[in-house]
Amino acid sequence: MTDFLWTLVFIQIALGAFDTYYHHELTELLAWRPAQRRELFLHAVRDLVYAMLFAVLGWSAPHGGVATALVAVMLGEIGITLWDFVEEDRTRKLPSSERVTHAVLTLNCGIVLTNLAPLFRHWMALPTGIEPAYYGIWSWLCALASLGVGISGLRDLLAAFRAPRIVQSEAAHLAAALKGRQTILVTGGTGFIGQRLVPALVEAGHDVIVLTRSRAHAAALPAPIRIVTALDQIASCERIDAIVNLAGEKLANGFWTRTKRLRILRSRLVVTREVFRLVRRLHWPPKALVNGSAIGWYGLRGDEMLDETGNAAPCFSHEVCARWERAAQRVPCGRVVLLRIGLVLGAEGGMLSRMLAPFEYGLGGPFGTGAHWMSWIHRDDMVRLIVHALATPSFRGPVNGTAPIPVRNKDFAKALGRALHRPALLPVPAMPLRLALGDFAEELLLRGQRVVPSAALASGFRFTYPDIDSALAAIVGRTQAAPAAKHTMFPQVGRIVPPPLVTGSEIT
Repeated sequence: MTDFLWTLVFIQIALGAFDTYYHHELTELLAWRPAQRRELFLHAVRDLVYAMLFAVLGWSAPHGGVATALVAVMLGEIGITLWDFVEEDRTRKLPSSERVTHAVLTLNCGIVLTNLAPLFRHWMALPTGIEPAYYGIWSWLCALASLGVGISGLRDLLAAFRAPRIVQSEAAHLAAALKGRQTILVTGGTGFIGQRLVPALVEAGHDVIVLTRSRAHAAALPAPIRIVTALDQIASCERIDAIVNLAGEKLANGFWTRTKRLRILRSRLVVTREVFRLVRRLHWPPKALVNGSAIGWYGLRGDEMLDETGNAAPCFSHEVCARWERAAQRVPCGRVVLLRIGLVLGAEGGMLSRMLAPFEYGLGGPFGTGAHWMSWIHRDDMVRLIVHALATPSFRGPVNGTAPIPVRNKDFAKALGRALHRPALLPVPAMPLRLALGDFAEELLLRGQRVVPSAALASGFRFTYPDIDSALAAIVGRTQAAPAAKHTMFPQVGRIVPPPLVTGSEIT
């Protein structure tokens, strides 16, 4: 094989690796989407075939019947790839970058096969056998590619067999606490929490209005819902029973430049002010506003245990949350709940979704020393807490949206390793994170808050997933998702004395 042909082969390998790790792993999270089981199986078979081909072609020259068999395998691989393309188009909407990558892969594959054809014709004419061959650096690159694609194939095969165990419970029970038929306006309905909240409300029989800047983003939400792209599309005579305001630019999305910080802040304030103007002109003001916030309101507090009566320490996260909460408190609803949300866990999005792949490959570990606290909550419990806030007339002011038992980062890493049956021994050094991400790394990855949901517990709310092991086991398919909240507080939580609910007027 010539250097030119090897170059074409490794262009194909590089494109395939990009498609796998950028699209399938980072963007689409295919390994954690049960509906893509068949696609995962096709990927696994194709990758294992590639692993065999790279190993054979990198270190040997197949002759006669062996070469004929390899040609048959290549033709079979082409058939599997075409089947995979059909399966992808049938079951999910491909991002434009993935479609372009597929087009380039197809074109380059044609060029590779055209150049391989004369060589294989020559090999097929020789007596059957396998002659050892060494192509220098190309042989070693083939060995590396064979190992990488083989590991990827085995991982996808395991993911395909795991898929039936990753079954979300029916969404309707998450909204069971909200009685009657109510009309709920949800902003941020296409976000990670909203994608679970909206189906829960719809399946429970409520009328849902979703504010989104793009109707295409709401295409995956269940019918029947009403989609508006601006709140002035809602007439003043409409009756809205409650509003859930979750809209805002993602905090965990890259370096916090000055422009990024302004987008994070303005995205929250603009929508909240639009909600204020809507409520001012409605003939019947909503009974409740559940407004998003975050535990970043408390600032970076080390080991101090924080409930809703805790004070704040200055940092960017606190500034964003404090201004957002002040804007929400001006909305003239019957009551305003300020939901200070922790790390929301789910395979479909959030920080955990970006941690699953490295942990599953055995490359996971704590951030820095791992001594800082992580205050987390399972996404289903987050949805149930929002519904509980809507349904509980006494609920108002700050409410911590976290599970009862926060964990240190190193313990979180160990728990995730246990759930995936993988080691979690490779820490991510703090210094590179600080250099790469600045304050974002400092506030969200390397330091945190030890927050407890005293107001929620005092109101009678009970968590389905109060401890990290049960939450992660349900997410990764080690146990079936719980059908309803039946857990009581753990003994450790029982020692926390819930404070009285805090009203909006008590906020400083």
